[in-house]
Amino acid sequence: MEKQTFIDRLKAIVGPEYVLHSEMDLTLYGYDASLEKGKPDVVVLPDSTEEVAGVVALAYKEKAPVIARGSGTNLSGGTIPVKGGVVIHFSRMNRILEIDIPNRTVTVEPGVITLDLQTLLLKQGMVYAPDPASQKVSTLGGNFGENSGGPHCLKYGVTTNHILGAELVLYDGNVIQTGGKSQDNPGYDLTGILVGSEGTLGIVTKMILKLIPAPEAVKTMLAIYDSIEDASNTVSAIIAEGIVPATLEMMDNLVLKAVEDSVHAGYPLDAAAVLIIELDGMLDGMERQAGKIMDICKRHKVREVRLAKSEAERAELWAGRKGAFGAVARLRPSYLVCDGTVPRTKLPEVLDKVIAVGKKYDLPIGNVFHAGDGNLHPLILFDERNKEELAKVHKAGAEILKICADAGGTISGEHGIGTEKIKEMSFVFSESDIDFMRQIKKAFDPQDMWNPGKVLPPA
Repeated sequence: MEKQTFIDRLKAIVGPEYVLHSEMDLTLYGYDASLEKGKPDVVVLPDSTEEVAGVVALAYKEKAPVIARGSGTNLSGGTIPVKGGVVIHFSRMNRILEIDIPNRTVTVEPGVITLDLQTLLLKQGMVYAPDPASQKVSTLGGNFGENSGGPHCLKYGVTTNHILGAELVLYDGNVIQTGGKSQDNPGYDLTGILVGSEGTLGIVTKMILKLIPAPEAVKTMLAIYDSIEDASNTVSAIIAEGIVPATLEMMDNLVLKAVEDSVHAGYPLDAAAVLIIELDGMLDGMERQAGKIMDICKRHKVREVRLAKSEAERAELWAGRKGAFGAVARLRPSYLVCDGTVPRTKLPEVLDKVIAVGKKYDLPIGNVFHAGDGNLHPLILFDERNKEELAKVHKAGAEILKICADAGGTISGEHGIGTEKIKEMSFVFSESDIDFMRQIKKAFDPQDMWNPGKVLPPA
């Protein structure tokens, strides 16, 4: 089919104003928060599952790739249209369809902003727990595709632990339902395989999310250290004591300085590292738990532990952590985030090796990460206009992921594989493992039209 005819058919499905194909529009939808760039052939903004199904059926007939997109905050190139095709953008499908408090569920469309949902639920005494740092702008559909985590994933788990069911548009435009409000469904766990599949198996148009009651009490502490090793050892010691805080977040000196210049959260500029430690749950027993954590911090040479005395002080501490990625732009124009995960006990050893990689390539590396579950986020700072420096960044990133894999960890905790880490899949999977994944991909997507060029290396 000729391109203009294809565009006219799309306009008939979603309406003329919701089909974008100017040079400017195609450029705007050709990049995300990664270092990669591409260019779609056309962008459509559907308003319903039926319109999504119609677009997909047409794309299938014309063998056009399909890329689902939310806010484009993903960090591994997951929404880059590497082979052109149709970008389906979900900004219009942003409705909260049902809040079911008795069954502790909420049903949403994929374009709902994560924080908007969380703010609304909190007013009703409920919580949707996954809280990626990008929650102000990231969408729930994107969280679903990337299996996003966040600071509270230590206690509450990542997105897949909170998805009960989904509505899915298949490769040919047919629509199926997986899971449901019931906690135990027979048959294959299709919902489980879809969460984290990065849009390579189908398009989710509705999600049933699990809710939990808001905690009765919250206590937030800032532990200040003169060495990264002491802070890392504190993390392992807290978990070994049988205490599972809601969060255990770490930032090193480079990130602290950038954040303090940006947010003015009251972080100490001379510290080697800080831990944000948050407890939540029943009020009864919380002081006792906090006392145990204080003792553990002291045993590991903490310089000082500050307790947030009000909600405003707590919000300031978290504003610094959640704004860390943006704040490092004060230091260099660009950064690459390495999203590796290692066993908690390996944190000191791996962080030393990460620092050594920075020295080897003469690149500044800041560390801000979910220390409680060993999910590292080394930020390699550089200027992408310097092609020689850019080449060094890619080499440094690959070396850091290899260090994580060799330490018994893996190459992604929550940012996905996308285009950036395809080569590194061999660090953690054998060729037989990857070939089995290819068979799954082919079963869901026989024409390789769903977000092609992502996750799996070519055969």
